[in-house]
Amino acid sequence: MPGHETIDPETLPAPPPEAPRSERRIVLLVAVVVGVVAVAIGAAFAGARFIGATSGWDVEPGLPATVTIEPGSSARSIAAVLDGAGVARADDVREAIEALDAEGSLRAGTYDFVTDMDPAEAVALLVAGPTSRGENTFTVVEGWTVERIVDELAGATGRAKAEFQRVLRNGLVTSAYLPAGTGIDPLARWEGLLYPATYELPSDGDPVAILGAMADEAARRFDQIDWAPAEAQGLSRYETIVIGSLIEREAGTENERDDIASVIVNRLDVGMRLQIDATVIYALGYNPGRVTADHLQVVSPYNTYRVDGLPPTPIGAASLASVEAAIRPADTSYLFYVLGRPDGSHLFAETYEQHQANIERAAENGVRP
Repeated sequence: MPGHETIDPETLPAPPPEAPRSERRIVLLVAVVVGVVAVAIGAAFAGARFIGATSGWDVEPGLPATVTIEPGSSARSIAAVLDGAGVARADDVREAIEALDAEGSLRAGTYDFVTDMDPAEAVALLVAGPTSRGENTFTVVEGWTVERIVDELAGATGRAKAEFQRVLRNGLVTSAYLPAGTGIDPLARWEGLLYPATYELPSDGDPVAILGAMADEAARRFDQIDWAPAEAQGLSRYETIVIGSLIEREAGTENERDDIASVIVNRLDVGMRLQIDATVIYALGYNPGRVTADHLQVVSPYNTYRVDGLPPTPIGAASLASVEAAIRPADTSYLFYVLGRPDGSHLFAETYEQHQANIERAAENGVRP
C-alpha cells in the first residue's frame, strides 16, 4: 500500500487474502441479481398473455423459452436471437435497448424467458444477468491472475493446465487489447484481458472456445467504455486497465475505488513510486499472508517498491467498476492510504505526517499490530 517510505516489518499491513473478498462480492451480486430476476420474471408471466393477445404477432404468449446469448454478441444479434425464439420482436428489442441505454450492459448466458413478453422486461433480464445456469459453468473472479484462471479451468474441465497455457501462448485466441512488444511473457500478456464473469463451458471443455469467450467478453466490455477522460490524463487504454487491476486488488470496499485511483494517478503525476503491496504479491507468485520488508526486496518489474511507474501488465482480472474508477479517479490530493478499519476500508492522507497518524488510528481500530 502506498506510503511505506519508512519500512518497519512490524507495522506493514497484512494484505487481505485474494479470494475471500472477491467471492463475498460475487455472493452479494448474485443475491441482488436473483431478486431482480424474480420480480422481472413474475411481471413477464403476468403480462405476456395480454401482450400476445393485442400485438397481432403470431406467437402463442406465455410459453417458457430458454435462450442462450453468446459472449461478445452485439445488441442487434441479441435482438435477432430473441425474435427467433419468439420472446419479442427484434425491432421492439432494439428500441427497448436504446430507450434503456442498455447496449453496454447486456450480459451473456442462458436465460429463462417467456414467449411474447414485454421487450423492456426482456432487456431488464439481460442486464440483470442469466437466470438459467447449465450444470457446467465457470466463474472468473475479480482479481484472479491468468495463472489462477488456467489452474481453475484445468480442475473444472479435467483437461491439462498446459492445454490452456498453450492456447494463450501460441496465439490461438487473440484480443485487440493485447500489448505489443516482445519483452513480456506470452502468458502474462493476457493478464487483465480475460473478463471476470460466469461462462457456460462446452461439453468437451475446448480450451480455445473457453478462453476465446473470455477474451471476447473483455473486448466487448472495454469497447463500450468512454476512454476520453483517461486519454486526457495522458494514459493509454492499456495503462488504464493496468491501473484498474491495481484498484481491484487494493480496494477493500466498493465505495473507495475512486479514492484509491486518485492515489495512484497522483503518485504517477509527481513521480512517486506506487509502493503497492499487491504488486509485490504478484511478483512473488504467491500470497505470503503478510508482506514484510524481506518481501519488498524481490527483484521484479512488478515490484512497485523498487521500480518507477506502473507494472508492465495488469496483475489480475479487473471488474468494469475498477476500470471506470481508473478512468475517473476522485479529485483529491491523496498520496497515501493504509488499511484502517475492520471492514477492510482504508484511511487516506495527503502528507506523510497524516499518513503516520492514520497508522496510529488503524492500530487503535485493531487492524494493525
